[in-house]
Amino acid sequence: MPVEFIGLIATQDGSESSPATLAFVDPGYAARIARAHEDSGFDQVLIGYSSACPDGAQLAAYAAAHTSTLSFLVAHRPGFVAPTLAARTFATLDHFTGGRVTINVITGGHDVEQRRDGDYLAKDDRYARTDEYLGILRRAWSSSEPFSHEGRYYRFEDFVSQVRPVGGTIPRYFSGSSPAAYATGVKHADAYMFWGEPLAQTAEQIAAVRAAAGAVGRPAPRFSVSFRPILGATEELAWERAHAILGRIGPSRFFGAGTAPANAGSQRLLAAAATGDRHDRALWTATAKASGAAGNSTALVGTPDTVARALLDYHDLGVTTFLIRGYDPLDDAIDYGRDLIPAVRAEIARRDAAAFAVAA
Repeated sequence: MPVEFIGLIATQDGSESSPATLAFVDPGYAARIARAHEDSGFDQVLIGYSSACPDGAQLAAYAAAHTSTLSFLVAHRPGFVAPTLAARTFATLDHFTGGRVTINVITGGHDVEQRRDGDYLAKDDRYARTDEYLGILRRAWSSSEPFSHEGRYYRFEDFVSQVRPVGGTIPRYFSGSSPAAYATGVKHADAYMFWGEPLAQTAEQIAAVRAAAGAVGRPAPRFSVSFRPILGATEELAWERAHAILGRIGPSRFFGAGTAPANAGSQRLLAAAATGDRHDRALWTATAKASGAAGNSTALVGTPDTVARALLDYHDLGVTTFLIRGYDPLDDAIDYGRDLIPAVRAEIARRDAAAFAVAA
């Protein structure tokens, strides 16, 4: 069962534990971190979204011009531009990158953040809007004839786009951990993304998504889980580094301090952290607690071998995509490419070869 690795790029260095040293938009850094991920064997990189950040499609276009094989998972919130415009934007980007675009659909679970961009819908209404939006997007990419639409959130007449994706469509990765998210996501997602919870809770989420897909007669999507690996040459050095990082973590600079998360994903991370800091083989939730779980914030701590085995534990549950990013973004991406990604790929290839030999 093949495995995919996704990293993360931005226009500025720094993280929750390390202050930035560059301008907020530093083109040189953006090109450098994209090339580092490509050289390190990542399949894709996520470009995140917030009301304060640079436009993801433009960053993807710039980074694609400085790489040759890396794909770009552009986070996109339905509702802030018309779906007809989004269809043309991403199809155009797909052509200029040579088919290296995917979309991470994030409906949005933080009311304060949503309102900064002028969105005042309640959460369930946002998912209903996303459902309608993605249906239009898919039709816009596939239809060669004009079509009209009149729905709850969108209305237009005789739309047709002369630009369609290189491969006919663009893969959609979906995020969200509430029942409303599951119900919407299974209709449209090629891959469903979770943040890094303990194995038992991750298995529960996978089962819930599979059940939601079955209820609407659709095959289950692929599954992705996100972590912040903290590696060391020995277990002791890894944990020493982990605690040093923890001591420097502050609240998200985009969501702010003192605001309880409204989204189910963050609530799940904090619930796991409340039961203890260490889970399973290497999962550490103290980092999520320290940052307020504003995003992908749980760590896997240990030697490259320990962390690789921890990722394989999730692979055994059915996870085929791992989003891994470090608290030292550039250096960690290089370390993952040297010590972690090859080990996981090699073990999965060994297992697949053994299974094939038995079947033969």
